[in-house]
Amino acid sequence: MRLTLDGTSLTLDDLRPCFAGAPVTLALTAGAKKAVKRARKVVDDHVAAGDVVYGLTTGFGKLKSIAIAPGDLEELQRNLILSHAVGCGPPMPLNEVRATQILRLNCLVRGHSGIRLELAEKLLRLFNKGFVPLVPQQGSVGASGDLAPQAHMAAAYMGHGDAFLDGKRMRAKAALRKIGEEPMVLAAKEGLALINGIEVMTAVGAGVWHRAANLSKAADAICALTIEPLQGSAKPFDKRLAKLKGHAGHARTSENVLRCLAGSEILESHADCDRVQDPYSLRCVPQIHGAFKTALAHVGDVLGEEMNSVTDNPILFPDTGEVIGAGQFHGQPVSVALDYLGLSLCTLANVSERRIEQMVNPDLSGMPAFLCPEPGTNSGLMMAQVAAAALASENKVHAHPASVDTIPTSANQEDHVSMGVTAARKARQIADNTERVLAIEYVAAAQARDYFGKLRAGKGSEAAHRAIRKRVKPLKSDRYLKPDLDAAYDLIVSGELVSVVEKAVGPLKA
Repeated sequence: MRLTLDGTSLTLDDLRPCFAGAPVTLALTAGAKKAVKRARKVVDDHVAAGDVVYGLTTGFGKLKSIAIAPGDLEELQRNLILSHAVGCGPPMPLNEVRATQILRLNCLVRGHSGIRLELAEKLLRLFNKGFVPLVPQQGSVGASGDLAPQAHMAAAYMGHGDAFLDGKRMRAKAALRKIGEEPMVLAAKEGLALINGIEVMTAVGAGVWHRAANLSKAADAICALTIEPLQGSAKPFDKRLAKLKGHAGHARTSENVLRCLAGSEILESHADCDRVQDPYSLRCVPQIHGAFKTALAHVGDVLGEEMNSVTDNPILFPDTGEVIGAGQFHGQPVSVALDYLGLSLCTLANVSERRIEQMVNPDLSGMPAFLCPEPGTNSGLMMAQVAAAALASENKVHAHPASVDTIPTSANQEDHVSMGVTAARKARQIADNTERVLAIEYVAAAQARDYFGKLRAGKGSEAAHRAIRKRVKPLKSDRYLKPDLDAAYDLIVSGELVSVVEKAVGPLKA
């Protein structure tokens, strides 16, 4: 896929191939190149005039009042990068780093940061040649940009630290040599421009958002497969109820589930049973899954706006020559949104775990205990439900919001910070756990559906059941279960489950 950056029109969908591990190449529009040149002239003019301008000819943060001699500006930028490369913890996944590279370059070519066109073109070449810096996950407080992780990116461009080529880790200088590039030398303002943004939290958040969008559809399909063997009712998904409720997420959930249940003989078989109402984990799915869809839409809007925002400091205005210091680099808008996404993902895991309990508990389901044909000598899916409970409960710990926390940094100059990367990393972990919980429900629902084998399931449910039965055999007696759960997990995270269901019933709505 080829992405042409102009600083204003990047979308979440544009990043999908990057997160999927597909090849992506970058190009710049003519307008972007012109904007970069115009902004650079502002920097060059101030430097030539000997003006004292923060970020251009001064120190940084608490050292903002110290003027730097013109001959020392390259050293200033070099020292800024190296002193800020203090990240900790394991490396970021490479697809998240590549997304960060795209986002930062997109910001820089908007034409308000003041880098040279040569630098923009070098960043583009490095990306297209597959140069991926090693970036530690921890060390950003999410204000003044994601300074530490982006400093590691910039340091790798300068030949310091490690990088990856074709997935192979090596010293950054060796990687640059291998692709025929010299280590980057930064001019006035450029070091600051490379690190003073919140693209790390935005990139990680965008990756979680794509996974969450897939989960939004997968959860509805798995829920439909669960409803049938639990002899639930389709009535709570009536579109008239969705209209009375008024929430778009409610309506999208109801439509998805009804399409998956269409043509179900299992539901028809108990149409006149004496059950008055289903448990909330079935009856309130439109409200619960629907609330998640509402959150997903809002977070998508926030991330989409942030992907094309200018997050540098100071900001250059080439039309007037002004240089304005502000707080564009503060990550609070993204941090709050990613906390929202994380806690909303928790609700999918919570309700999924309750549906698993409904299926494995014979007092609730009317099916064999733990869905095992010969309970007693066999434990069936007893511990699978326990694992789901553990994951759902762990999510509650991760759901504690990062965006409400702050700690002063930089000698109290940066006295309120967003903790946005923490919010993004927590949301990523919650997504991991939620995918696993839904995989357990998927295995359980397929096992439960087998007890109604002579009756046809709904179109979507039948497609979901066929997909998992190609990889996971029915459980007749106890066996090593982890491969079964992993297979269901792979069907979910790869998007294959959603794909096969959509082939049967048409596009589902996230």
